[in-house]
Parts: sequence; C-alpha cells; structure tokens
Amino acid sequence: MLTSSKNVSETIHAAFHFSVDKFPLSGPDGMQTPWYGLFRSDTSQVVGNGSKTKVYVPHQSEDVIALCDAATEAFDGDIAVSCHFNHGHYVSVEPTRDYRVSIFGEKDNIFPRVLIRAGYDGKAFNASMGYWRDACANMSIMRRVSGTSVSIRHTSGLRSKMDELIATFQTLKESWTTLGDVIARLQSQEVSLSNFLNSVYGLPDANSRRAVTVHRKRTEDIFRRVRRERFSTGRGDFDPSFTVSAWEAYNAVQGYVQHESTRKSGTSDFARILLSNSDSRVKAAEDLVFEAISA
Repeated sequence: MLTSSKNVSETIHAAFHFSVDKFPLSGPDGMQTPWYGLFRSDTSQVVGNGSKTKVYVPHQSEDVIALCDAATEAFDGDIAVSCHFNHGHYVSVEPTRDYRVSIFGEKDNIFPRVLIRAGYDGKAFNASMGYWRDACANMSIMRRVSGTSVSIRHTSGLRSKMDELIATFQTLKESWTTLGDVIARLQSQEVSLSNFLNSVYGLPDANSRRAVTVHRKRTEDIFRRVRRERFSTGRGDFDPSFTVSAWEAYNAVQGYVQHESTRKSGTSDFARILLSNSDSRVKAAEDLVFEAISA
C-alpha cells in the first residue's frame, strides 16, 4: 500500500494495534521471583524468548513509528509500508517509484527496500538494505554486501533521538550504490545452473527413490522459474550448457525458497520473505555466487 509519510503512523498503528506489556512471573503458590515476562495486550500471547529483569523496558509501536519516520526522511517522498509481528515488529519500507533504480533495462528492475527489525530478544534493533526484484517479486537481503545492515540501540523513547536515527538511515541509503555494483558483477559472471543447484542442495542418495524424486522435482521447478524469467526479461532460453549469470542463479534459489519452498497455509507474503532470508540454502547460494565473482 502506497502511503505518504504523514500516514505512516496510522498504517503502523493499524497493523500493531496492541501493546507489549511486562508482568512479574510467579513461582508455585504465588511465590515471588525477580523475573518478568512480556505479553501481547490483545491475545495475552507470550512475546520474546526467556524472562526479563525489572529494569527491562519493552519498546512499543511509537518506537517503531519513529524508526519508520526516520527511514521515510532518508528516502524522501511517498513510501509503501508492510508490517509483520513475530516476537517483535518487522516493517518493510519502500521508497517512491520515482526513486527506482533500473540496472538491467526496463523489464528487470530492482529497487531498494529497507527491512526494520525490532525484536524483544535483548538484541539491538536492526535495519537492512535489501532489494525488490520486479521480474520474480523477490525480496532479498545480501548479508555479504558490506554496509547494508546497521544496528540501532534497543531502547524506548526513540522519538527523542530522531536526528541520530535519520543520520543512520542516510548512511544505510548510501549502501544502495554498493549493492548495485555487486549485482552488476553478479550479472557479468556466468555459472552452470545444474552445477550450482547441485552445490547448493547436494546430490540425492541414489538408493533412495524419494530423495531422487524430490531432487529432480526441485531442479525442474527451479529451471522452469529461471526459464520463465528469462523469457519475460527478453533474455531468451538457455543455451545447451544451461549457463546463466550468477545473479540469475542466486535469485533462482532465493525465489524458489520464498515463493514455493516456504508456501504453507496461512503464511503471509511478508513471513515468507523473512523465512527465505534466514534459510540455509539461500545463504549457501549467496556464498557460492560471491566465491564466483571473487575467483
């Protein structure tokens, strides 16, 4: 949903229409303990992992809004905001389409998206610069590209620290150029798609019919995904050796995990993005393509 910066507050409040409250934890027969737990105000669901101390102050939606307002200032103009909650607040912030960056012509555009994570696990808030790819509706954060992730001190009352937050997101914005340079290098490096997938997923046990079937079906699904994208972006079909760019190979695995491997009933698009970016196969694919352009 495209929303002006003035409506960010309304969008986030609508998505996170609850508070996270801290309550003391008791032992048997009401015995007092020094520990506290976090609970959602609307469902009473336990939030976070483990207990908290008396001095722990849980952040609230207003702190997430401050983070997003800072991101808005960094990227200028209207933005689209997507929200997800899973033991913490996750927000995707997308700049206006006028800010779009085209690297591979008109049909295979990528443009920046910032993913903000504000968890209740005692870790710092995190903001990462990722990309959204039109050709396959992939959102990916490449962890090996330097400068694309920043940590923000976990605290409440972030509204009073707006100048510092805005400066942090301005720094993060500058990493978009670095990310674009890396993607251009990936586009220029060729790899064998068959060998690449075998390196990511390994070869199946020849004595297991099921393993062979799963491997074959997954490979066919990924090949169809790449072929479909090649035609839609004007690249044409594979050559006989099934050679593709390292960029295509990485997105083939990332897109397969995001759109097919993680597709379960009730799993939102945002949740699939989060799952794919923490998936071991996606990380392995990123390692492989970085090895290819570093060789």
